[in-house]
Amino acid sequence: MKQKVTKIGVLTSGGDSPGMNAAIRAVVRTGIYNGMEMYGIMRGYSGMVENDIVKLESRSVANIIQRGGTVLKTARSKEFFTPEGRQKAYNNLKKLGINGLVVIGGDGSFRGAQIFSNEFDIPVIGLPGTIDKDIAGTDFTIGFDTAVNTAVEAIDKIRDTADAHDRLFVIEVMGRDAGYIALHSGIATGAENILIPEKKTDVEQMVAGLQEKEKRKKLVNLVVVAEGDGVGGGEEVAKIIKEKLPNQEVRLCILGHIQRGGAPTCIDRVIASRMGYHAVECLMEGRYNVFVGIVNNRMCYTPIDEAVKKKQKINDEWMKIVKILSS
Repeated sequence: MKQKVTKIGVLTSGGDSPGMNAAIRAVVRTGIYNGMEMYGIMRGYSGMVENDIVKLESRSVANIIQRGGTVLKTARSKEFFTPEGRQKAYNNLKKLGINGLVVIGGDGSFRGAQIFSNEFDIPVIGLPGTIDKDIAGTDFTIGFDTAVNTAVEAIDKIRDTADAHDRLFVIEVMGRDAGYIALHSGIATGAENILIPEKKTDVEQMVAGLQEKEKRKKLVNLVVVAEGDGVGGGEEVAKIIKEKLPNQEVRLCILGHIQRGGAPTCIDRVIASRMGYHAVECLMEGRYNVFVGIVNNRMCYTPIDEAVKKKQKINDEWMKIVKILSS
């Protein structure tokens, strides 16, 4: 028989994303409502290894739903990815009687959860907290909507100054392995080109398109680049365009970490709250070692072992839309 979960630890791991605090709040208050003891594990897996664990009450998570970042902090732990480190982490949880774990994070965090849940008898539930939206099995990840809206707001402002000076702007957004922020923000702001890691960039075709626009006297152009695109990111793309279009004024803007911060949007607060609630429900129902996602507005539960093997794919239709709308 599966052991009844009575004490739950919650942690945030990897890169922070807006809405993590809303998820923490939902996990803690749902657990307390159901008579469980709740513990916050500070600085992700590092806190598990170093026994930096605090008991949480309902008031511990008051007034955090609107805040970006994570009140539990986050860090990457090399020690946790050693057998000795994971054994220390397990021993720390057992001393406190923690027999359920909720991990809020991205792909790397899920890999840690997968290894830990396979080695020890503490069930784990994952919540997809990543601005990149790169986890298969969910239509939304916590933080993506806020990050992409931050990018859209910044690109809109860049377009204003591009228009004033007749300039071509190359804008680099986050996305080392996934191009969803670039794709969505580029479509929303009318970018002429969107370069993403999932699709091989035809540099000659991109340059030819910009040269054709130059002939038509269309001098205000936006090229949105995910940092992990195949060309080499915004700097390399801007360099190529400057060489091929010497008459164009080309400027580069790297948006960077502003995409990670800020108050979460309504969508991120709501999905984080739903996911946090259902994480505790999973542990209560004995649905273990899954991550909680939302597909077609319905809760979806994917085994963590399966989640870490898959990548969210970008449909070719998206790129067709970009091509048609930017002509």
